[in-house]
Order: sequence, then structure tokens, then C-alpha cells
Amino acid sequence: MSMTPAILGDFGEGIEFLFSERESVSGGVQIGGPAEMADFCATHMLVSVAAVLIACALAIPLSLWLGHIGRGDFLATATSNVGRAVPSLALLAFFISFVGLGYVNVISVLVLLAIPPLITSTYVGMRQVDRDTVDAARGQGMTGFEIVRKVELPLALPTIFGGLRIAAVTVVATATIAPLANVQTLGEPILTPQTYGIVGQIGASILVASITLLIDFLFARLQRAVTPKGLKLAGDAPAKGPRFSLPTRRRLRST
Repeated sequence: MSMTPAILGDFGEGIEFLFSERESVSGGVQIGGPAEMADFCATHMLVSVAAVLIACALAIPLSLWLGHIGRGDFLATATSNVGRAVPSLALLAFFISFVGLGYVNVISVLVLLAIPPLITSTYVGMRQVDRDTVDAARGQGMTGFEIVRKVELPLALPTIFGGLRIAAVTVVATATIAPLANVQTLGEPILTPQTYGIVGQIGASILVASITLLIDFLFARLQRAVTPKGLKLAGDAPAKGPRFSLPTRRRLRST
């Protein structure tokens, strides 16, 4: 008996695919079920977490330094534009030519996709720190490193975590292309309909979407948690006047 109402159609079958094994479309192989999907999910998260951590190690220290010294506007803008322009499949094909198949290829592609939002958000967060606050810290005898660690970084953390949130969601969603490089993530049922069929595609897509939404929610909570209390109070304070105002034109009195 089906675990889901028949009224859900293929969507219901896709949900059931996640919880019960069945014979493949081509026959002879059992597919789906918790065991196989857990393996796919574990590999999916392994390459995603590795890519985000490597991207953070490469992008955040550089952006902190550039933001502190006030240089790097072009780098922040250029990396943001490149990140939106270069398709992930093209990067994957490029790395297959030079690196070959496997984890290194997939993680390299995902790292390159995660770096642009991290660079942009970190640089912007550092430059948005009030310059009077930085000058006051410098006037108290703080070194450049102390200013970054004790003043600029804490105030920039909400913006940095905003970029980290975007990077994590992008990486997890894009890791579905990994089977093209012989790494079996949750993209395997999506990219091999000859084995998993439409039901497998829908089931894997539901799981990827659920994980992506969960990660987005968790990083949103983390972003809120790292926001300094003063900024929270300023953001939650009710506006004294109208929140938005449109330009008005004075009417000339008729004479």
C-alpha cells in the first residue's frame, strides 16, 4: 500500500521514494530508500562543507585586510560579477580537462562559486563600519590587528554571515552536478532518469530543496546571533517618522 495519498501523484511517489526501496526503471537493481539516500546525502554534505570551509579560508582573511586598509573596491565588484556570470557546468568541464574526475574537481568548482559572495560581503561589511569608531580605537593606541579583531570584525560579522549564508546555499544547491564528475551526491537520481525515473528525480529534488531551506534558516539564525546587541536594538527600534518618504513638489499658490 502506498505511504502517500494517491491524490499527490508523482509528487507523492517522490516522497515515498525517499522512504522505501523499489526496482529501478531498467530493472535488476534496488533504488531509493533511506539507506541509499543517506549515502548520497552524506557525500553531498561532505563536498559542500569542504568547499565552504576552503572558500572561507581563502576569501575572508584577504577581504578583512583589504577592507581594513580601504582598498579592493574593484576586486569586490569584479568577483561578484564573475561569480554570477560563470556557469558551474562550464567550470566542471574545465576542471575535468585539467584535474580529472573525482572529489578534487567537484570541490574546486564549488570553492570558486563560494568565494565571490564571501569576498564581497566581507569587504562591504568592513567598509560599512563607522570610520569615527575606527579612528577612536586608533586614538586609544590600538594596533591595526587589534582594530580589526576588536572593532571592525565584530561589527562586520552580520554582513559576513550574510555572504556565508548565500555561499552555503549556492554550494549545496550546485553540488547536484557532482555525479557528472563521478561523485555520487543527491544529484545522482536527478541526472540519471534512465535508472531512477521521474519519481527518483522528484524525490531527490525534494530532499535537496529541504536541505537548502534548512541551511538557509540555520544561517539566518546564526546571522542574527552574531549581530552585536547595539545593532539589534538599533534595527528593532521603531522609526520616529515615516519609514519611507517620496520626494514631494511644492504647490504654487494661485494668485
